[in-house]
Amino acid sequence: MKVLIVDDEPLARQRAARLLQELGGIELVGEAANAEQALAEIERLQPDALLLDIAMPGISGIDLAQQLAERESSPAIVFCTAYDEYALAAFDAQAVAYLLKPIQREKLTAVFSRLTRLNKAQIAALADLETPAQRSQLSSSGPQGISVLPVSAVRYFHADNKYVSAVHPDGELLIDDSLRDLEQEFASQFLRIHRNALVALQYLQGIERHGVAAYRVKLQGVAVGPQISRRYLPALRARLSKGI
Repeated sequence: MKVLIVDDEPLARQRAARLLQELGGIELVGEAANAEQALAEIERLQPDALLLDIAMPGISGIDLAQQLAERESSPAIVFCTAYDEYALAAFDAQAVAYLLKPIQREKLTAVFSRLTRLNKAQIAALADLETPAQRSQLSSSGPQGISVLPVSAVRYFHADNKYVSAVHPDGELLIDDSLRDLEQEFASQFLRIHRNALVALQYLQGIERHGVAAYRVKLQGVAVGPQISRRYLPALRARLSKGI
């Protein structure tokens, strides 16, 4: 396994290099002092894994990991840092492991013994398995107990201050999800038409004027659809002209 060390501290790089060189099956192919250097070295050396510091000047290790995650093929990432409060953000960036400085030989050995049994394709497959499945139902807890609503019945989601409602033909359900999370999870089913509204594509019937210079969507099953902002109006018209 080819490993690249990325850390702005020379002494930290030296310690990591010494420990890695003691491990079997590891080839230390290079070092980088910042994210910019790391990107160049990744292109040149094609490492299988990065031992990556988080707190670096300029682009942080978290930001670098997120950039790499957008690529079709990227190295496995093992974060190392002196600050354990970064742990959650590290795993949000799809790190394979997380080590605290000063790095302990036993923990480094354990991490890379696991990595040497996984190739990049297998690591990518594991990341896919950890992606939560798209829900078919929404739920909400209230005084009357738990209410469940099929996503297929929702005509639109509407955000009002800190609350989001799933509107359906028989009323609406107050849910805990943010509009942003709903947009990401149901990107193939719902379209944003306003900063506070997502509409179900399967029930979208058209656009109607509301007042002098405002527009609303026409949705099957609800009398009044949400308002369309000027920002999203051209894209919505384009979708309708193409038959959604």
